Amino acid sequence: MLRTNIEPDGFTFASTVTACAKLGALDHAKWVHGLMIEKRIQLNYILVSALIDMYAKCGRIDVAKEIFDGVQRANVSVWNAMINGLALHGLALDAIAIFSMMEGEKVSPDVITFIGILTACSHSGLVEQGRRHFKLMRMRYFIQPQLEHYGAMVDLLGRAGLLEEAYAMVKEMTVEPDIVIWRALLSACKIHKNSELGEVAIAKISHLGSGDYTLLSNIYCSIKKWDSSEKVRYMMKNKGVRKSSGKSWLEIGGAVHQFNAGGKSHPESKMINKVLEVLIQKTRMEGFVSDTDVVLMDVSEEEKEENLNYHSEKLALAYGILKSSPGTEILISKNLRTCLDCHSWMKVVSKLLSRLIIVRDRIRFHRFEGGTCTCKDYW
Repeated sequence: MLRTNIEPDGFTFASTVTACAKLGALDHAKWVHGLMIEKRIQLNYILVSALIDMYAKCGRIDVAKEIFDGVQRANVSVWNAMINGLALHGLALDAIAIFSMMEGEKVSPDVITFIGILTACSHSGLVEQGRRHFKLMRMRYFIQPQLEHYGAMVDLLGRAGLLEEAYAMVKEMTVEPDIVIWRALLSACKIHKNSELGEVAIAKISHLGSGDYTLLSNIYCSIKKWDSSEKVRYMMKNKGVRKSSGKSWLEIGGAVHQFNAGGKSHPESKMINKVLEVLIQKTRMEGFVSDTDVVLMDVSEEEKEENLNYHSEKLALAYGILKSSPGTEILISKNLRTCLDCHSWMKVVSKLLSRLIIVRDRIRFHRFEGGTCTCKDYW
């Protein structure tokens, strides 16, 4: 468009900013924002909200906050973008503080505001705060809970181990629970190894996807019910359902590089594997032991460990290390929830290399630095 000398307008930039947000491509995001400034595009609440969302999803929640602090905030969309951005980074108390500011400035929250607040509480395990805001939404603002609100509450209670309360909420819903609600409960059952309630959730999901089968199979594996796990895998094979492939990507030198779990399609895969092998050896010397419980198959420990070593985020990290200078932060995006083994391994690598490693998975951001993660191992 630029090469043909057609001038972009606010609508053009709104779409492009959204694309950068989805990719998590920070260099592209900075370039697009700079071009907006250069072309003196007039900011409105739509563009401001999109910019806040973009920087939050590109790992720069600090820049998102700077933009938020420096603009007019009369429209609820601007507040929602900030609250949801903080929720994505697991900064629940900051999200709640923004909500309090919102009330102080007499801006009325809407349904999206409370989705952000409840999600933030879920990511940080703030059960009482979640319950309070769920009640506040109905009693003070007369907003009737929608599926997304119930989903966030079921997720909040389920993650916290309050499975019976989560199930009770599902049964008491004023709207028919959908597949997302049951999947939130199923995911909680996987975390807390509750196969009985997991089976109840599975029975309510009319069209099972690969993730649903995988969650149930994971539950059975975690409690060593190999026969039950095998039956689930047989069902998947019989129905032609394939497990969703893990994909991770990162931006290097202005280009986005994608990696598939176990994949060797990248032109530099040999060098990437060499870097990864060195990292694996170094982490072992530091005492890291692979969490083989997260592998579905009832196979030998050696095979399980080999399976874990080539998860997509590990390949992406190896490439990031190969292509960047020491001390440079590495930002990786992933299409699935990061597994416990990769999460623990990333913590060790961040300490070994004195690097900031940022991983945006399907659920939230993880910032690994000095051997710890901002999620505090709760995600």
